[in-house]
Amino acid sequence: MATRLNSPDYMKFPFEIGADGAQVSARRQHIREQIEQVLFTDPGERWFRPEFGVGIRALVFEPNSSLLWEVTKKRLLASLSDALQGEVDPATLEIAVHGEEAQLLITIGYTLATINHTEKVEFALEGR
Repeated sequence: MATRLNSPDYMKFPFEIGADGAQVSARRQHIREQIEQVLFTDPGERWFRPEFGVGIRALVFEPNSSLLWEVTKKRLLASLSDALQGEVDPATLEIAVHGEEAQLLITIGYTLATINHTEKVEFALEGR
C-alpha cells in the first residue's frame, strides 16, 4: 500500500490507448509530462484555462537576449507553480533560461513533495 501512495499511476501524456486500455505513467514521468504540457501549450489554447501554458514554440523566433530569458523564466515559474501544485514543492522550483546562437536552452529543477526526490529536466529548442 505504501508503494502505491508513493508512486501512483497517472494517465500518460500524450494520451495513448494500448491493448490493455489507457497507458499510464509513474509519478516522476508524469511530472515531466506536465512540464512539457506547460512549455508547449500556447496561452489561450485551453478553453477553460486560458492562462495555462507558456507557448515556448513562439519564443524561439524572438531575439535571443537576456531580456527574453528573464521574461520566459518568470512566465515558466508562475505557470509551473500552478500546474505542479501538490506534486512539487514550489520553493524548490529552479528555472534557468539562456540561449546560444539559434537555440533556447531551458533547465528546470524541482523536488517531488511527497518523496523528497530531486529531478532536473532540460529542453533545447532550435529556431529554424
